[in-house]
Amino acid sequence: MPMRRFAEFLDRFGVRYLTARYSPGYAAQEIATSTHIPGKVLAKTVIVELDGQTAMAVIPATHIVDLQRLAALAGARRVQLASEEKSQKLFPDCEVGAMPPFGNLWHVPVYVSEVLAGDEGIAFNAGAHTEVVILAFDDFKRLVEPRIARISERA
Repeated sequence: MPMRRFAEFLDRFGVRYLTARYSPGYAAQEIATSTHIPGKVLAKTVIVELDGQTAMAVIPATHIVDLQRLAALAGARRVQLASEEKSQKLFPDCEVGAMPPFGNLWHVPVYVSEVLAGDEGIAFNAGAHTEVVILAFDDFKRLVEPRIARISERA
C-alpha cells in the first residue's frame, strides 16, 4: 500500500500521525536504530497461517512470535509462518516484510502483543522498507480492533 493511500485512510478517520523516511533497512532493530524509535515501540508485522487462514501477529521489534501461544489464543491446531510468496500475493502493494499492521484493510485478523499495548504510541512500516508511521496506540486500536494478548517473547 503506497504511503499516500495509507495517509488518506488515516486522514479520513482524523488520526494524527508522523512519518519518518530512512535509508533501506530490513531488520526491525536496524530500523529502530536509524529512526531513533525504541525497539519496544516499533512494531513488526509477522504474517502467519492459523489452520490455513492468514492472520497478522504484531509484535515489538525486540521480540519474536510465540507461535504456540498464538495458536492457543486463536483456537488453532496448526500455526506456521506464511511464506514470502504468499505474503507478496496477499499484500501486492507492500514490500515483503513491510506490511502495515492494519489487517482490517485486507480482511485479515490482527493479534497484537500486550507489550505494544503498554505504550502510548506505535510505529510501523507503511508498506515500504523506507517509511515508518508513528501514531497513538489508542487510534491504532480503535481503527484495527486487534486482539491484544501475550503472543511474543523477547528475542
